[in-house]
Amino acid sequence: MTLRNRILVLLAAVAALAAVAVASVLHASARAERRNEAQPGGPKITTGQVMLTTPSRMVFRNMAWGPHRDELTTVPAADPSGPRTASGLKCLRFYASSGTGVCLQAVHGTVTDTYRALILDAHLKETAHYDVPGIPSRARVSPTGHYAAWTAFVGGDSYAGTNFSTRAAIVDTRTGRLTPTLESFRILKDGHVYHAADVNFWGVTFAADDRTFYATLATKGRTYLVRGDLRAHTVTTVHTNVECPSLSPDGTRIAFKKRVPGLPKDAPWHLYVLDLRTMRETPLAEPRSVDDQAVWRDDHTIVYALPGDYGADLYEVPADGTGRARRISTAAVSPAYVN
Repeated sequence: MTLRNRILVLLAAVAALAAVAVASVLHASARAERRNEAQPGGPKITTGQVMLTTPSRMVFRNMAWGPHRDELTTVPAADPSGPRTASGLKCLRFYASSGTGVCLQAVHGTVTDTYRALILDAHLKETAHYDVPGIPSRARVSPTGHYAAWTAFVGGDSYAGTNFSTRAAIVDTRTGRLTPTLESFRILKDGHVYHAADVNFWGVTFAADDRTFYATLATKGRTYLVRGDLRAHTVTTVHTNVECPSLSPDGTRIAFKKRVPGLPKDAPWHLYVLDLRTMRETPLAEPRSVDDQAVWRDDHTIVYALPGDYGADLYEVPADGTGRARRISTAAVSPAYVN
């Protein structure tokens, strides 16, 4: 065989291999697009209308692979593992109440991603948007829908260690007035005004009075539950070792994650409920470490995410420390119960 023929054979082989590689990529992509309908045991998802005022529904971020991954989807609250209706709107974090939603999104750029918070009406239509200064972490809406809050990592990307920085913001959804960081609020700690360069806030949760909120304050290696006042622009420490608080619907208890000595550094938390009247802590019947801002399904049940095959699954556990945890939905995160 001449040198010329050898070169031609080699070029033909390279072209054939390239064609096979392209076909494999396209086939894998097509399979990924179909996976949420075709994969055995995966959730069934169809496109449809998602409303934030439809009674007795759960709305959440779908994590199943396929064309609807990361979209807000909905199921009946009584059937959280049932067929899903997908909205087409993608969010990294989400919450909703009283027909108002907040969706934290990634904006993909040519060099790097940026992030934003969308304020949504009951039809998931954007009414306002705000820049988010880092990776979205937590999101909440007040019971009235009049306020929304979000937390982002602006340095580091995990609550497990100590080398991170967060930014917690609150916006009045009626006027658009934004408080870009709770660090502008006056801190009252142990009855005195407190100042420190290492202050971080995260995990806002609202009371029903459109004035009171709770959040985590971290400083000097410790975390505190703080009660905030939106009118006085103050936060006051009320309890120690509280992270990612979530206020119960009746306003009397806080579900939170607590660092427990002896647990691994990358999984140091257990779920607790704090009675705000007595300050009594109740450990919940979830033995695994939970890194989430839990949601109250009702006054008696806590819902939260744990790692799963698709990224995250949802679990529930009684709020009084009894019973046991059970999985209620796969490939799901950031739930909100809407009425």
